[in-house]
Amino acid sequence: MRAPFFTALYDIMKRDKDVILLMADTGAIVMDDIRADFPDRCLNVGIAEENMIGVAAGMAMAGKTVFTYAIIPFVTMRCYEQLRVDVCVQELPVKAIGVGAGVDYSTLGPTHHGLEDMALMRLLPGMRIMSPCDDTQAMEFCRMAYKTPGPFYIRLDRNGQPLVYDDDHKDFTPGLSVVREGKDLQLIATGKMVLTALSVADELARKSIKAGVIDLYRVKPLNTDLLAKILADCPQVVTIEEHSIIGGLGSAVAEFLAESGKAVKFSRIGLPDSFCRRYGTRQFLHSDIGIDTEHLTKRLSEMVIA
Repeated sequence: MRAPFFTALYDIMKRDKDVILLMADTGAIVMDDIRADFPDRCLNVGIAEENMIGVAAGMAMAGKTVFTYAIIPFVTMRCYEQLRVDVCVQELPVKAIGVGAGVDYSTLGPTHHGLEDMALMRLLPGMRIMSPCDDTQAMEFCRMAYKTPGPFYIRLDRNGQPLVYDDDHKDFTPGLSVVREGKDLQLIATGKMVLTALSVADELARKSIKAGVIDLYRVKPLNTDLLAKILADCPQVVTIEEHSIIGGLGSAVAEFLAESGKAVKFSRIGLPDSFCRRYGTRQFLHSDIGIDTEHLTKRLSEMVIA
């Protein structure tokens, strides 16, 4: 997703000389045009993420809109205090862009996995969290971050995914959308797991189970009114995320359901409360963890039958 995201950012920086990109020694070929054409506004601060956020906050106080970019654990956890105090307390237009959602960096181990970021960023007052599932959303969320005042966090995959939305889909202001209708249960997913949920829904259909799929791409703030409307007559809800089972998408939906008083069978599926210490491809780790299509189909079939 980096390519479409930084393509959109390039167009923004071309039009607005007050937009800055800061990197913590993390690059990609797709950023070469930004480096070449805006060398004074594309700065590598080195492996110093805390300093990057401090510099971004200072630039934002001087009237700039600043995008900060690094691998997810380093743009969220390593500089968490700076995000809290320097950015969120001041309500500054600093846009944190994290790459490597979930176990995307599958061969680099726990230090590079992004499994706690949504939980942490949900805690920060004023922080908006966007989790794209495809290139169309990645581009539009870049534009949305630029236009939206205050702090912003976008959780990217490294690579592109098959499109869920076509290029003409531009309105993502609702915060969630139904991408598959179904009356037996609703699967609520975000990021790459939206595609997995759609694949699972296909498999469940072969078992005469009609599963709907909701793409909840704005993890914070939740559009509770729309979510309540969609779930009004739903007998069972399951959240699916490539994130710790604690504090992420599932927790956000659970909080909403508890406060709404809605009586519905509810389950969360995500990564267990432990570090992922296996190595291999992302697909291998998903199977090992049990969040791939095969394992999820089996588990959800048993849930519905039960």
